[in-house]
Amino acid sequence: MPAKGSRDEAEGFSAEERAAMRERAREVRAASRRSAATSRADGTADVLAKIAEMPDADRVLAERLHALILECAPGLEPRTWYGMPAYALEGHVLCFFQAAAKFKARYATLGFSDQARLDDGDLWPTTYALRALDPATEARVRELVTRAITRD
Repeated sequence: MPAKGSRDEAEGFSAEERAAMRERAREVRAASRRSAATSRADGTADVLAKIAEMPDADRVLAERLHALILECAPGLEPRTWYGMPAYALEGHVLCFFQAAAKFKARYATLGFSDQARLDDGDLWPTTYALRALDPATEARVRELVTRAITRD
């Protein structure tokens, strides 16, 4: 832990945030070395490897969420994003799963980027707390992902 008043504390990044930034830098380097032909397969392998590293509770959610997302939006491209499973549309991250353990939170989250078409007036949620995937929650996830990929 850095000493109080050190540069790390002044910048305000936690150890988990710095680790996520390092993961993102590795992802960008790896993506630049991949061919378009292997990008989807490599991205899927990366996502499944990240999911396998998760603690049990997060892993169960991530595995089911991965299947749900690809079931209702097979055109999305799995990839990692800041070390999290993510799903891209036309090269841009559309949604992602943040494990509770990643930032020592009390719940996991399903998040959507500004690429998602979830607009609803002047204020709408883009991140959802996720503690379990029962049939009602799965239906809501399907609805959100389907809405998110809809293009005008």
